[in-house]
Amino acid sequence: MCGIAGFIGPGDQSDIARMARAIAHRGPDDESFFSDPAANLRFGFRRLSVLDHDGGKQPMQTGDGTLTIVFNGEIYNHRELRMLLESKGHQFKSDHSDTEVLLHGYREWGDGLPEHLNGMFAFAIYDKPRQRLFMARDRFGEKPVFIHHENGLFAFSSELESLLAHDGVTPAWDRSSLQKYFAYGYFPAPHTPYKSVRKLKAGHRLTFDLTSGAASQSPYWAFRLQPDDSLRDERALAAELRDHLKTAVHRRLEADVPLGFLLSGGIDSSAIVALAAQELGADNLQTFNIAFAESSFDESNHAAKIANAFGTKHHVHTCDLPGMRDGITRLLNRMAEPLGDSSILPTHQVCAFARQNVTVALTGDGGDELFAGYDPFRALALAQNYQRLVPGGVHRWITALVGKIPLSDRNMSLDFKLRRTLRGLNHPPPMWNPVWMAPLAVDEIAELFEGPVDPEELYADAISIWNGCESENLVDRTSEFFTRLYLQDDILTKSDRASMLESLELRAPFLDNDLVAFAQRLPARFKYRNGTTKYLLRKAVANDLPKDIVARPKKGFGIPLSAWLRELPAPEISPNNLPFNETWLANRWAEHHDRENDWRHALWCWMTLRESAVSAMRQS
Repeated sequence: MCGIAGFIGPGDQSDIARMARAIAHRGPDDESFFSDPAANLRFGFRRLSVLDHDGGKQPMQTGDGTLTIVFNGEIYNHRELRMLLESKGHQFKSDHSDTEVLLHGYREWGDGLPEHLNGMFAFAIYDKPRQRLFMARDRFGEKPVFIHHENGLFAFSSELESLLAHDGVTPAWDRSSLQKYFAYGYFPAPHTPYKSVRKLKAGHRLTFDLTSGAASQSPYWAFRLQPDDSLRDERALAAELRDHLKTAVHRRLEADVPLGFLLSGGIDSSAIVALAAQELGADNLQTFNIAFAESSFDESNHAAKIANAFGTKHHVHTCDLPGMRDGITRLLNRMAEPLGDSSILPTHQVCAFARQNVTVALTGDGGDELFAGYDPFRALALAQNYQRLVPGGVHRWITALVGKIPLSDRNMSLDFKLRRTLRGLNHPPPMWNPVWMAPLAVDEIAELFEGPVDPEELYADAISIWNGCESENLVDRTSEFFTRLYLQDDILTKSDRASMLESLELRAPFLDNDLVAFAQRLPARFKYRNGTTKYLLRKAVANDLPKDIVARPKKGFGIPLSAWLRELPAPEISPNNLPFNETWLANRWAEHHDRENDWRHALWCWMTLRESAVSAMRQS
């Protein structure tokens, strides 16, 4: 696991040195560079050594010097690929470096390389004879790539702050992307806060021709549900799912450094610990959990139950505002790309806590998206019937009535869920999910940006996914939204930034290629049934976990943000900096402080954006 950076065009060693220094946290173990002056090409690399300490050094070249790679990630099927490539005549220098597998894989399969990989990755390969750069990002975007291509400069990096460290990259706010940020709470790829910077989409490859200066992108894979309605045998399907998950966990246990598990006490992370314990033995397991003093947010007792059941060495860290007050600003100042998901705070806390003991940790990321674990899945049928039966006037009356319910700071309180659900029902079904989760409603975004906003353009990313789903089932369409958008641009972004800021590598067994392929063909009735989320997953691990863990509903990993914001100072207003009316947000802050309304998500978005602006100014 590492940090990569590079550019082709104007710039010198000082530029690549600054870019590498900005991602030093991603790779504290080593720093190295590569340059081809004739091609005006430079690579920078920061290494977090996890596999093959001696043989995995980068930038890595083939023996003849024609191919050079910088790579961030882990390839879980690298041993199988190495055997296949050796059978085709390829000779390896390293003992078990997955980086070298990529070099030989590119030589064998060319642009088809990503289709052979089971892992998380972002890499760039310089093909000197063909004077081209080849890049790719993993299927779900677990590993990031930011790109700048303007004024003769092509530059890339693992993080936005690193890209901004190049003198040729000047940040200028992208108004439409910022509107999407307040509509989703994250930047859907390829959008970023800045006009000249884009993200390479998950499941995409990119080629850059050094001679012509032309770049092209294309998808090599996309998550698409293709449910097989002939699947009937529930017991056999549950057994198959368990086998896939067990194999996925096994693949992610390889490491030459200490390894642990982030354990929330939910079914996803608990199942991973249970299956790992069967392979490694409990004496070799370390688990890490975050506790909260506020009971509605705390899951530590459930995590402790799993740790006790399997005899792991369990570590618990308590997260509260007094302990986090200074840490909030420090964390946000280190994130040049803002994220409106406040759960990055406890995620960062547990990652920093785990890093004191391990270098790699497994997580349950992906389980909720693939197997219908979120609360909105419960609301779909009700929402459909409500919209069909309730006239607009009655809907407005109900909305006004719910607005009079006293505000609660509890996690997923009834008033919060009712307000969110009714807000979504102002719109057609393709917009339900993003609006339910949105920091601001469409009309509020229009007020903030002081101009008209087209809802269909604002939510074009979500609408396209909903309408493009091959299944008309509401659960399937919602699964595609969560898996293709929310998972990739919120959950995995959060996990990557929070962990890599502390030089911790996270691995997600639920995103294994074979397990995902199984989920893609699984009919919706096996994911959500009669109010039960993750129906088949619960069946699959029923004999591995305590019954109350299998049966418990999802709690959600959040913080008492609403209450904490009343204890924090409002961000400073700089009207000439951000392209919207910050005074409007300052007024919302006052309303929130006085408990007149609940603006927690919008205010967090504002805070993170203000701090990212400071970070951008520092780099530019």
